[in-house]
Amino acid sequence: MNRAALRYAKAIINLAKDQKNTAEVNDDMLLIAQTISENEDLKTFLNNPVLKADVKLKVLNSLFSTKVNTITQGVIKILVTNKRLMLLPFVVKQYTLLFDKLQGVEVAKVTTAIAITDDLKSKVLTKVKELTNKDVTIENIVDESIIGGFILQVGDKQFDASIKGKLNSLRRNFETNHYEAKI
Repeated sequence: MNRAALRYAKAIINLAKDQKNTAEVNDDMLLIAQTISENEDLKTFLNNPVLKADVKLKVLNSLFSTKVNTITQGVIKILVTNKRLMLLPFVVKQYTLLFDKLQGVEVAKVTTAIAITDDLKSKVLTKVKELTNKDVTIENIVDESIIGGFILQVGDKQFDASIKGKLNSLRRNFETNHYEAKI
């Protein structure tokens, strides 16, 4: 899914660049992402395979047509026409990542067991900006399997301060030391 979403996002950003609307389209993408993430009924509606595409298009047009750029309206129509509407959240995400990259903004991925608060997000953002000397945006990924702590990834660097990571490290050390003790 992400490959297809990335292809759509690249096409959108190239069209937006040609029309000098990249920032406006990015604002549209953020609006769509926020609207979908805040409304479970809308998510269910969009993912319902029984509903016809034209019904979904009418609902999306009623939600966004007066609020978004013609490029964004076209994206929604193309996704509906191509029966790829389930890609919309992924296309939105890929577009915003491409836009940030175009603007020279680094994305810091913070993986936590629970969603981080706005206050903590702000502190992490400040610290990452200090470390990288770049404009940074924070993407919070919730993964309960890390148990606690966090994993911070900026570019190709990763800092694992998760409980799962520490437990794995202890296990590896124990296995190595236990093996050496037998020899």
